[in-house]
Amino acid sequence: MKAFRLDELEAERAANDGAYLQFLRERNMSVGLYALDAGEHDPQKPHRQDEVYFVVSGRASLTVGTETTQVARGSVVYVPAGESHRFHHISEDLRVLVVFSPPES
Repeated sequence: MKAFRLDELEAERAANDGAYLQFLRERNMSVGLYALDAGEHDPQKPHRQDEVYFVVSGRASLTVGTETTQVARGSVVYVPAGESHRFHHISEDLRVLVVFSPPES
């Protein structure tokens, strides 16, 4: 078993001065913590893997392809591989668990 605490992951991510911290990588998936502060720009490009976002905290809009939805704590969104997507209009600091399958390369 591998177990993690979000507060410890957030501290590690912040200490490494990055928006993204991959904390689990297995044969069929990887998981990371993505952080964008209120008002920040999301520089993401499409990924080669399917993704699932689980919003831990914060509020923003998320556009996937031509569809836009509002996300907040508890939101879960699937993004197909190769689809353009980005968070925007981030009104509260956003913390998101990201699951990639297969693992992000």
